[in-house]
Amino acid sequence: MTLTQLRYFIAVAQAQSYRKAAAELFISQPSLSKAVAQLEDEMGIQVFTKTPSGVVLTDEGQKFLGYARQVVEQADLLISHYKKDRPVKRVFAVSSQHYAFVVNAFVSLVKEYKEEEYEFSLREERTHEIIEDVKNFRSELGVLYLSAFNREVILHLLEQNNLSWQSLFKVRPQIFVRKGHPLSSRKLLRLADLTPYPRLSYDQGSSNSFYFAEEPHAVERCQKSIVVTDRATLFNLLIGLDGYTFATGILSTDLNGDQIVSIPLSSDEYMELISIYPSGSKLSALAQRYVTLLHDYIASCLTAL
Repeated sequence: MTLTQLRYFIAVAQAQSYRKAAAELFISQPSLSKAVAQLEDEMGIQVFTKTPSGVVLTDEGQKFLGYARQVVEQADLLISHYKKDRPVKRVFAVSSQHYAFVVNAFVSLVKEYKEEEYEFSLREERTHEIIEDVKNFRSELGVLYLSAFNREVILHLLEQNNLSWQSLFKVRPQIFVRKGHPLSSRKLLRLADLTPYPRLSYDQGSSNSFYFAEEPHAVERCQKSIVVTDRATLFNLLIGLDGYTFATGILSTDLNGDQIVSIPLSSDEYMELISIYPSGSKLSALAQRYVTLLHDYIASCLTAL
């Protein structure tokens, strides 16, 4: 087994195609296929299954990918340390539902990183896409929402996909509205208070199950509903249409300005945010630092609530 073979294997796993990976690596497809086949023979496992559109990782392949990434990353760090003329391009990716605190911690991580070259990715995605990203090692970490309503379904799905999780924090739901909204001066809201106003929620695409919703009370009947795909649109509609959305209460004035206020909701539900990652895989130093920054930022915001 060589580092080159591991790099080739990782490239195919990311591209989910021998053809695309070979083009990215500037080698022939037969050479790439032969290298991966030799790796499979040596390890005694099958890492890919062929599909009409390319290849997908087998269960063994998913586990092997986690170890392969660790080996390659450590080798890159070694090269970077002893060959100063060859700066390593560090890679870190996180997939998340639509939360500003995820972005804040990401900004802090990038600012801390002082190398001349790097490659970071932050993906705000639908629930099922986040799980797929982490399962297939496209992202090292994911951030998801749990509630009493969806908890059993989501945790069962994580177990099925060989993913582990850790709690970040747990709060009672709050409501985001614009400053000057007819409800903005209230100290506590009930669901009935929200009836006259449009509810804003995030689109879950073809996997639009109530269990995949990013907001509590997804099954509650709503007379006015607007579904969006990104945070910027949601906040614009909060301001422009006197809409509301369910939220954790953590606001980022740095990213979202000061036009939104948070009001506690009288509810038996809770919002628990968790980080997810492949079971049995050790988080990289960058991922561990990101989780620390995430905890620090959340703690400072919760203290201020």
